[in-house]
Amino acid sequence: MSQPLDRCTFAIISHPDAGKTTMTEKLLWFGGVVREAGMVKSKTGDYAKSDWMELEKQRGISITSSVMSFEYNNRALHLLDTPGHKDFSEDTYRTLTAVESVLMMIDSAKGVEAQTIKLMDVCRMRDTPIAAFMNKYDRDAMDPFALLDNVESILKIQCVPMTWPIGSGVDFKGVYDLRSKQIMGYKDAKDPFSPHLIDATDLDAPHVVAFTGAPLLEKLKEELEMVETLIPPFNLEEYLNGIQTPVFFGSALHNFGVKELLDMITEIAPTPKGREAKLAPFDSTAEVVNISADDPEFSGFIFKIQANMDSKHRDRIAFMRVCSGKFIRNDKIFHVRSGKDIKIPTPLMFQARDRDIVDEAYPGDIIGLYDTGKYQIGDTFTLGKKHIKYTGIPSFSPELFMRVTAKDPMKAKHLEKGLSQLSEEGATQLFIRRTTNEKMLGAVGALQFEVVKYRLEDEYSVVATYEPVSWAGVRWLKFNDKKQQDQFMQDYSSVLMVDKDERLCFAVRTEWDLKLAMEKNPDVKFYKNSDYID
Repeated sequence: MSQPLDRCTFAIISHPDAGKTTMTEKLLWFGGVVREAGMVKSKTGDYAKSDWMELEKQRGISITSSVMSFEYNNRALHLLDTPGHKDFSEDTYRTLTAVESVLMMIDSAKGVEAQTIKLMDVCRMRDTPIAAFMNKYDRDAMDPFALLDNVESILKIQCVPMTWPIGSGVDFKGVYDLRSKQIMGYKDAKDPFSPHLIDATDLDAPHVVAFTGAPLLEKLKEELEMVETLIPPFNLEEYLNGIQTPVFFGSALHNFGVKELLDMITEIAPTPKGREAKLAPFDSTAEVVNISADDPEFSGFIFKIQANMDSKHRDRIAFMRVCSGKFIRNDKIFHVRSGKDIKIPTPLMFQARDRDIVDEAYPGDIIGLYDTGKYQIGDTFTLGKKHIKYTGIPSFSPELFMRVTAKDPMKAKHLEKGLSQLSEEGATQLFIRRTTNEKMLGAVGALQFEVVKYRLEDEYSVVATYEPVSWAGVRWLKFNDKKQQDQFMQDYSSVLMVDKDERLCFAVRTEWDLKLAMEKNPDVKFYKNSDYID
């Protein structure tokens, strides 16, 4: 990709089964990445391109974030397809730190669902601009006004329709474009690049009546009058501040309404913005600065690590978001955490599992770095301002825990390697119990353990036993001095662990135990996340 193209880096979020992965496939089709959009669930083997892991194909759900890059309408787009399932929400949270805007998918029959609420909360933290797509209007759907009210009341964002549905389910005729005053016919939409357009400047024109039918037309006229009276016009500034969301209606499965959505995303979605970073020593006392995307000095950070994307090569890829300056292949860049200069000879750009080597990258670009185990999520790279660290990518306290042991003792090293690499991806967290050296796996949801089990067997040839541990969570600890730390470690040795970065953690057996430990040790800090932020 060349520099003249404006970057647009965005993610798709939704509750499971709202059509997110299907939408991703259609966007890739418009971008020329795929010749034929795959199905999430397929009898023919034509699976979604973004679902590359075998377990994803079997389950029909996304369990990792995928990165896909393509060009459309003279913009370089980086699309991040995120897991919808709540058990993989932490992967999604981290992914949202790497994007400028979000596309939100809503199932029109169900309205706002639980996981969408949680993801919206993350978007709110950064005032991320959001475009919305009301999906599955080719099926029975909620009344459009009721749907907009549902979104506004629950998600606290103002909905401004760009298109308006004409009927739903078997009566779905298409949508009315409020800007162009044209009707896009649904049943005639065989070529999404060239939709069947009907001039609807005069809604009483005979050809409009003939297309919609009198009953639906009367309903449409009433609804459009209400839209004009009750709903404020689209305001670009309010969209960019996360206050307003432009809304489109359609069917991702049938590639209807998708082009109009993508056209508007490329028209209004923001270019790369500045990001906050800490100055050394990177702790709670550190000065925070804003690094502009226009800063000439290169910088970027790792927001995701994925092992074994290519099962033949057992490789690990660290995904880096370029934040400022220009990344040049083979240039020496500074790895802040290690304090070493490194060269990146084979930086990658992705369409899911497919990859190409790139020679240069600019702010907003997502590139992959081959990783031998030296990178971590949150790692910052620079070329001038050597000692900065981008913020906002912590690990959070897990809610479920498993003790993991290799069934074959001869496979203990393989188990250790597998658990270590998989935990570095961030979907699960690995803790080592200090007194027993037992390996404890922490997760937000039970499905994460199933994925680890599957991948240990499939990618590392390790069969393990999994024993639930009745803990309520963990707390990362911070002490005033070594004497205080030594005393605490002596008093609470049975419930102390270290995480993958060897940070000391307190295993919370019950909230009562935690409260008691905090009362007895008022000068010790207990944190719910690894960034030591209250």
